[in-house]
Amino acid sequence: MNLQLEGKVVVITGGGTGIGRGLAIEFLKEGAHVCILGRRMDPLKTLHDEMERDGYDLFYQTCDVTDRQTVQSYVDEVVARFGHLDVWINNAGVGNNKKFIDYTDEDFDQIFSVNLKAVFQCTQIAATVMMKQNKGVILNASSFNSKLAHANGVLYAATKAGVTSMTKSTAAALAPYGIRVLGYLPGMIVTPISEENVAKYKDKFIKDIALHRLGYPEDLAKPIVFLASDCASYMT
Repeated sequence: MNLQLEGKVVVITGGGTGIGRGLAIEFLKEGAHVCILGRRMDPLKTLHDEMERDGYDLFYQTCDVTDRQTVQSYVDEVVARFGHLDVWINNAGVGNNKKFIDYTDEDFDQIFSVNLKAVFQCTQIAATVMMKQNKGVILNASSFNSKLAHANGVLYAATKAGVTSMTKSTAAALAPYGIRVLGYLPGMIVTPISEENVAKYKDKFIKDIALHRLGYPEDLAKPIVFLASDCASYMT
């Protein structure tokens, strides 16, 4: 199937590691112009260098996604370079496992700022460009934890439930402008963030998963890339 993504401009937050890294690689293989954002330069440059050796041109930039002006400036640069913005993926996220009683106000502010507020801000910024084009796709990373009781991850689960709800409402709000908004809710995917839990509970996870194996970023990348393509043009 030809996903017709060649020449499309894709921006991925949290694009240097884990699921974001897998997405960047898959979009590049489909011929898209890919721009990745992240807090740390090292993983961004590492992925850039790997892709460059394979003949791909990956754009990267350190960015605090909670800073509206920084994100706006980067989007302005992307549009100035390419002339359009086709796909925006809110993939950046943080979380920590703590007993409920041990969470601090600082934990709350950080997790909600990155996982929920930044999704709102980035979506507004991307949508402003896409509304002028009368087309575009925005994809949001939620989590299966948004559907479950997560005793030691209350704040993470709460933010991801918020992302799921925001995705549905934003899809309705932006549909008149030709913008599709979709979410993906990964289960247990092996990434740097999940390594500690995987090490502790690997056997339990494998037992509970229908396919009896752990998931990896590449398992998510292909279906998410499909959702971003015109092959899914009636989905929002």
